[in-house]
Amino acid sequence: MKTAVYPGSFDPITLGHIDIINRASKIFDELIVAVLMNSAKIPLFDTNERVDMIEKSVCDFKNVKVETFDGLLVDFMRKKNTGIVVRGLRAVTDYEYEIQLAQTNRALDNNIDTIFFTTDVKYSYLSSSVVKNIAEYNGDVDKFVTNYVKQKILKKYNL
Repeated sequence: MKTAVYPGSFDPITLGHIDIINRASKIFDELIVAVLMNSAKIPLFDTNERVDMIEKSVCDFKNVKVETFDGLLVDFMRKKNTGIVVRGLRAVTDYEYEIQLAQTNRALDNNIDTIFFTTDVKYSYLSSSVVKNIAEYNGDVDKFVTNYVKQKILKKYNL
């Protein structure tokens, strides 16, 4: 069985993330969406909220599960007995950052390979930060997140 891990903060999950999850789930037997618990960042949503939003957003994908991790991705990958990381690329600037991460992970464990998915053009500008910025000023985020996620965002910003 081929298992891959799609790591990220997903604060919140966007339609761009869901597009990558959809496409990767068709290639691998199992896809783990791994939510990073990063103490260096102050997320809008806590880990449990992010897991909940992801689970609701991917419930139709039967081979996708959501887990959390803290620390190094390579350690999580070893625990899951897999060596495949899935990442999405929106632009050249993403590539520069992502290739550095991929090479670092490979240097830490040469059994880890990263597979890049180019983002659908309609999501090429989309990020969780963009969604939060729009929502903070009561902008319409319908085109960027599921309705469930939108409701969670509106509640978070008391809108």
